[in-house]
Amino acid sequence: MSGPNPPTMIEVHGLTKSFGPRVALAGVDLTVAQGEFVTLVGPNGAGKTTFLRILAMLTRPTSGTVRVAGLDPARAGEEARRRIGFLSHRTLLYEDLTAEQNLRFYARMYGLKDGAARIDDLLERVGLAHRRHDLVRTFSRGMQQRLAVARAVLHQPQLLLLDEPYTGLDPEAAQALTDLLVGLVGEGCTILLTTHNLERGLSVGRRVVVLAHGRVVYDEPREAIDPLSFPETYRRVVAS
Repeated sequence: MSGPNPPTMIEVHGLTKSFGPRVALAGVDLTVAQGEFVTLVGPNGAGKTTFLRILAMLTRPTSGTVRVAGLDPARAGEEARRRIGFLSHRTLLYEDLTAEQNLRFYARMYGLKDGAARIDDLLERVGLAHRRHDLVRTFSRGMQQRLAVARAVLHQPQLLLLDEPYTGLDPEAAQALTDLLVGLVGEGCTILLTTHNLERGLSVGRRVVVLAHGRVVYDEPREAIDPLSFPETYRRVVAS
């Protein structure tokens, strides 16, 4: 006998976004339960980044409804924002500050009462405790990315949105990032991650969603997907 369904973390219906004559999202419907790890794949220009920016409340939709943890961002923006961590192509790190100073700065912004303990824990988890006093500009791309993830989850968000977080990472750094994300999901965090790499999309998430032409054209749990035939399936659903 199965248990009760987990609460819904993301609920999107009929979401559209236009930039003048260009339509980025043409009616997206998507529901993600609390604790899911979903990878969102699709060709360039499919609307992946726009979709994440709307969920992160950095861009307003043209039409449609969005709920995050049951909250309407238009009415409960500040409360909803506190439940979200967002990592874009920019790390939002200050290169002339140390790793610890960066996290202390964001801890003050979030008003964290246990900021020091949280920073210590995250630096250990991202493998940067030994570099805590080094300037961020001396870090490799992979180290900066891991520190940026620590920044994004510093306030213990319920939902983590990651836009192409594996870009520029070597295999070792990519595996370290994957291990960190899997650990966060194990703690109950919901993750929605975009990637243009089909193999990566299949390997990290528990559910794969394909966005094309501004719409969801494919949505399956990972265990239902054959990795060998998925590239052909992907080409077919994107073309259709």
